[in-house]
Amino acid sequence: MAESRPATKPPAASRPLPTVAIVGRPNVGKSTLMNRILGRREAIVAEQPGITRDRKEMPARWQGREFTVVDTGGWLPQGAGGNASMDAKVSAQSEKSMAGADAVVMVVDSQAGITGDDEGVAQRLRGRAGPVLVAVNKVDDKAHENLVWEFARLGLGDPFPVSALHGRGVGDLLDAVMRALPDEAAEGLEAGAEPESDSAMVSVAIVGRPNAGKSTLFNRLIGDDRSVVHDQPGTTRDAIDTVVETELGPMRFVDTAGMRRRARIDQAAEYYSLLRALAAVDRADIALLVVDATVGVTHQDQRLAERVDAAGCPIVVLLNKWDLLGTEARAAIALDIERRLHFLGDAAVLRVSALSGKGVHRLLPELRGVIAEYRRRIPTQAVNRVLRDAQAAHPAPDGARVLYATQGATDPPTFTLFANRTLPRTYLRFLERRLREAFHLGSVPVKLRVRRRSG
Repeated sequence: MAESRPATKPPAASRPLPTVAIVGRPNVGKSTLMNRILGRREAIVAEQPGITRDRKEMPARWQGREFTVVDTGGWLPQGAGGNASMDAKVSAQSEKSMAGADAVVMVVDSQAGITGDDEGVAQRLRGRAGPVLVAVNKVDDKAHENLVWEFARLGLGDPFPVSALHGRGVGDLLDAVMRALPDEAAEGLEAGAEPESDSAMVSVAIVGRPNAGKSTLFNRLIGDDRSVVHDQPGTTRDAIDTVVETELGPMRFVDTAGMRRRARIDQAAEYYSLLRALAAVDRADIALLVVDATVGVTHQDQRLAERVDAAGCPIVVLLNKWDLLGTEARAAIALDIERRLHFLGDAAVLRVSALSGKGVHRLLPELRGVIAEYRRRIPTQAVNRVLRDAQAAHPAPDGARVLYATQGATDPPTFTLFANRTLPRTYLRFLERRLREAFHLGSVPVKLRVRRRSG
């Protein structure tokens, strides 16, 4: 199907990519259609309704033309899903996508016929100025195409028979979508023109246990209610990202699902949410570990911090809901940080309230320092001087020694040590500590690679 491409930002001289929103009631196959368009599994798909809750935007291409496809949560009348507050938030996200897209694809289920919820979605779409196309999903063979014409009664034009699962008819649908997009949206997107790469853009993943306030912080940082925020744990299912212009330049903030221990995960959707969250951490330059200060630093927070640290991702710890704590509770959580997160070294700890915004202004200046350390390039002469002094003060056992060293990579700082024999792990930790202290690398991971040489 559509060619998948890494997320990119358009050139400054061009218009933003045209947007195509996929909308409809729950469990009609919206996320499956998005995955089919992208040609890979980006959106989480499961049999149970209501898996998608946030808007997920991804760049795509069809017939040489680039656009942004938006997957949305299922629209429902308030309370129809059994949780009035959650339904309203998810539906509001869907309606925002309907209003802001250049074109809308409404997905319906051929097997179910027109439902009252389909009528509700169609009613909202009839009033919009832009084009709307109806995709009748689950038409897996020609014998079922006669089911399509019932959906002409929605008043949104001739419906398109598709099978998102098998790809049948999706190409015809996309051809129609491309014709429906306004011509001016394609300016600056000539065939063969490649948008400017954002490989240098800093990616910040927001991670933590369920219900710690990650989505509230995400919405605060991007200045938009992009993620659904609710007091029900596990609201966020997928990793949602947004590029924000900041004083440090464009930054990509990624909201992730709350991470629980795998032993407590009993649903396929939650398992895939965990995998997406871990993948977001592996791709991120920096992780914001959101801790619910009213609960304290739990064993789960500790394990999650270990997982992020092992990925070579620097961590900034955010103690959220700090304004709800009394003096004694604040002293107790300070001990928690020292006892449970000591392995993070000099990682910054910020006390914030994502809901009110208190303390959040200190985050960007902190990120500036972390980014500088993460991308630090140290002269080879200085590296060898520090290691020479360290070995003179405390030689390695059994005659082992570092003959020469150089910094092989950044993001994070990675040093290659050429040694005459194997260096014990304890001695490597000693050398790492000396490098941290000498070059002020306290808040980022430092990697040491050892190669054996005679000498």
